[in-house]
Amino acid sequence: MLRLMLFRHAHADRPAGIADHERPLSDRGHEQARLMGRYIRAHNLEPSIFVVSTAKRTQETWAQACASGELSAAKVNEPRIYESSAGSLLEVVREQDASHASVMLVGHNPGLERLAAWLAGSADAAAAARLQREFAVGGLAVIDFTVSSWAELDAQGGHLERFETPESVG
Repeated sequence: MLRLMLFRHAHADRPAGIADHERPLSDRGHEQARLMGRYIRAHNLEPSIFVVSTAKRTQETWAQACASGELSAAKVNEPRIYESSAGSLLEVVREQDASHASVMLVGHNPGLERLAAWLAGSADAAAAARLQREFAVGGLAVIDFTVSSWAELDAQGGHLERFETPESVG
């Protein structure tokens, strides 16, 4: 079984004159990221590897979550996650080595939301209801697959085990 976790960056600031890629987290975003890091640790959701967008807000989300959750899995910076479509994100996931039983992408919407919808053929009812409303900032989708290789992922092949947000866990 493989587990894919999609973690949307926490709330970002919009300072004047700063390029989108360089937008930092807001104070609220720092707290959201720390809260989700503690949730990840408390529920034994630390992945084998983090694959993180190079955007500043995703890097800060990852760093805050890891620090507060005492998470120490390997990290790979992946520039293709920034402003990526669901199809491009799927290619990033399919390239992961099968030795990683769980992968967490730390990225952006709308790509993460569309990828979750494309991959989840079945779902926990409460998780599906929350995800259907919105893949909120700081949201975490956990999708399980019965395949043995990331290259085998296909449409509707996963089960949405949970979808949590800073508001649902806080």
